[in-house]
Amino acid sequence: MNKWLLATLFFLSVSAMAADDWSLMDTEGKVIRLSDYKGKWVLVNFWATWCPPCLAEIPDLIGMKRKGTDVAVVGIAVSYRNPEEVLDFMQKKGITYPIVLGNEDIASKFGGIDSLPTSFLYSPEGKLVGQHEGPLTQNEIRDFIHGTPLH
Repeated sequence: MNKWLLATLFFLSVSAMAADDWSLMDTEGKVIRLSDYKGKWVLVNFWATWCPPCLAEIPDLIGMKRKGTDVAVVGIAVSYRNPEEVLDFMQKKGITYPIVLGNEDIASKFGGIDSLPTSFLYSPEGKLVGQHEGPLTQNEIRDFIHGTPLH
């Protein structure tokens, strides 16, 4: 397959995913919709309790909420044994942003994930503008919002 065709297929899959107003239920039973965050940047972060790079980025993600930025974080826990494992972990780490108990169906809503952590960034207009595999810092997120591409 040539590069142009691959780029077109990627663009089409991103466009289709970005058009969806996804809705997810967090660990408190609250429904979270992308449209609820209109006017804010939204970072959707897939992670696992056993994943060292995921654990490394959690303090920065918590810090995004504490600093009152225009970036809302939604965490999606995957690859866990039982919900209590995730709930205990959230309490121990002081995670204050909403967490969804994820599965393959939820991952497929976002086009699937190949590694952890994986993050999707949506603009204030609700358009998918970036996808990143690996840990992210507050500075990298801010830099992207101000024009530097995610790697």
